[in-house]
Amino acid sequence: MNQLALNQQAAAMAATLSTPSMNTGASEPLPSIFLGRQPIIDRDQNLVAFELLFRTGYSEDADVSCNFSATADVIVNAFGQLGLRQTLGPHRGFLNVDRDMLASDLVALLPPQQIVLELLETIEVNDAVIERCKKLRRAGYRLALDDVTAIDDRVKALLPIAHMLKIDVAQVDSKALPRLVAALKHLPVLLVAEKVHTREQATSCHELGFDLFQGYYFARPEVVSAKRPDPSKMGLLRVMKLLSKDAEVRDIEAELKQYPDLVYNLMRIVNSAASGFTKKIDSLHQCIVVLGRSKLHRWVQLLLYNAPRRGPKGVNPLMHIAATRGKWMETLAAAERPRDRTYHDRAFMVGVLSLLETLIGLPMSEMVDDLNLDDEVADALLDRVGALGYLLNLLDKKECNDIPAVTRLLKGLPNVTLEQFTAAELDAAGWANGITYA
Repeated sequence: MNQLALNQQAAAMAATLSTPSMNTGASEPLPSIFLGRQPIIDRDQNLVAFELLFRTGYSEDADVSCNFSATADVIVNAFGQLGLRQTLGPHRGFLNVDRDMLASDLVALLPPQQIVLELLETIEVNDAVIERCKKLRRAGYRLALDDVTAIDDRVKALLPIAHMLKIDVAQVDSKALPRLVAALKHLPVLLVAEKVHTREQATSCHELGFDLFQGYYFARPEVVSAKRPDPSKMGLLRVMKLLSKDAEVRDIEAELKQYPDLVYNLMRIVNSAASGFTKKIDSLHQCIVVLGRSKLHRWVQLLLYNAPRRGPKGVNPLMHIAATRGKWMETLAAAERPRDRTYHDRAFMVGVLSLLETLIGLPMSEMVDDLNLDDEVADALLDRVGALGYLLNLLDKKECNDIPAVTRLLKGLPNVTLEQFTAAELDAAGWANGITYA
């Protein structure tokens, strides 16, 4: 694959991450999320990985004041917002890790089969760091040493644990580089030439026997973005408080139900973190149980790092409607099948997710596939079929003020009268009005 083909392949992947602009009716545009990616290629110039980079806009420059916060932002955007499958495809992702992130339990959110932990050169190596790296290696994580320029004490201490060494060829003298590579080539580690910016550097590194390559000569970092609703900091804090108090799952679920954007994020992370989970997700309750309290707590912490600072600017109308729809669907489902709590949960989820296509800016079919939804939920969202699809179609007709269609559809729900249907709508709107966003 030549350089042009490589750039075209990377651009094609970037196109799958772009989202169209949305007219949500909100008083101001939704904030964008940004993520940088720089390709890493093999000796045959095949794309094998991306380094994931913190970005706050479309510029290649990143003002990183806190490495931990920057990495937390990258994790949230790659997992919960863009989706790891869309971000990386079948390739690995290199993620910068400082001392605090290395020691944090947040690392457990990352799938070891796809993420390479890139240990920053700022990490001071001690016994605790070495033991932590050994533990992560035993857990299946791959470790790369970043910005290697010599075989110093740091490199010597971590060499027995590392899988890869990223050698900063821009900082190593051209005469010293062959000696450095020769001293490392016999070891069981992959050598990555980073910051390869010229044809001469690329040719030299290839001849020296480097395994992988990264730098401006092959491809500059690209910035991908998408639109997102703001998670509510106050809501996140309340969820954290419930988790700290070891609250019942139902109490945690009730709090999360107030924030459709958090429900969507939670479902995305369940599918990323719970690799190997084959049963389809059909309720928010199941999402919480599958993820587990510990990982849910970590995810909420990451969202707090990621949530933008903002003052009280009101509620996004689409989020308000989505919350209303969820509660309305749940109430109707309870009237239709009073004892079937699972059905109630699925109904709420269908109502909340029914506006995601507009809220998130992606096709509903893509999101349904990405979230691994239960067939009954998926059929309702995509085709308005099944019992849940029937209820959702009823809501659609009412919101379009198609009263004849509403009257006709209500005849198929013998346990729901027109008065009950209207009361459920008002109750749901009142419930949604009571939600406060930070």
